[in-house]
Amino acid sequence: MHPIICKLGPFSIYSYGLMLAIAFLLSVSLAKVQAKKEQIDPEVIFNLSFFSFLCGIIGARIFYIVENIGYYLGEPLEIFMLQHGGLSWFGGLIGGFIFWTAYLKKKRLPLYKTLDLIAPFLALAQAIGRIGCLLNGCCFGKPYLLIPAQLLSSLALLVIFIILRLLQERPHRGGEVFFTYLLLYSLKRLSIEFYRADNPPVIYGLNLFQLLSLLALFLGLVKLILIKRKKY
Repeated sequence: MHPIICKLGPFSIYSYGLMLAIAFLLSVSLAKVQAKKEQIDPEVIFNLSFFSFLCGIIGARIFYIVENIGYYLGEPLEIFMLQHGGLSWFGGLIGGFIFWTAYLKKKRLPLYKTLDLIAPFLALAQAIGRIGCLLNGCCFGKPYLLIPAQLLSSLALLVIFIILRLLQERPHRGGEVFFTYLLLYSLKRLSIEFYRADNPPVIYGLNLFQLLSLLALFLGLVKLILIKRKKY
């Protein structure tokens, strides 16, 4: 584990925060290039991504704190120590999506087309973010595993990114790329959670995030079926 990359005088550069910054900058840069190809204003995509990222971080942090409320009641100052890790994808998805829909409505941009544009790069950002988890030592796997759960997750997300980019470059219907992302991510999360040791089971041997993954998996599958059946 390397939670601190280096120190510059009184300032510390944390690996988790650094990976989040790299993930955002690289993914948004690639999304802007794709936006130009699809004749969407790249600056709109940047603004959308930036504020969705901030709202997503807030939502992810709130969800994580609620999930671990017992610890944070005893250590309230840790609520603000984001550099120590502690973000939940499901909370981030909710927080980011709330801003996303409001912003798109204001700009009068098509929801599904914009979601399809950003979905592959969201997977890429998550893959890079998981490297931050590995360096920080959070989201760890069970003791008997030789390969860290964070690395498994990162590799799986890179595969998802490649699949989504291939789908994105082919003719597709509105929403198809995004809901494929939701389906694949949910499958990934459902599987990886069996190898993680930081989330206790809730029911039938499944933890909270596996139950949420099943819900997201069902939603993604149903939406993809409806999209495929829709006549134009």
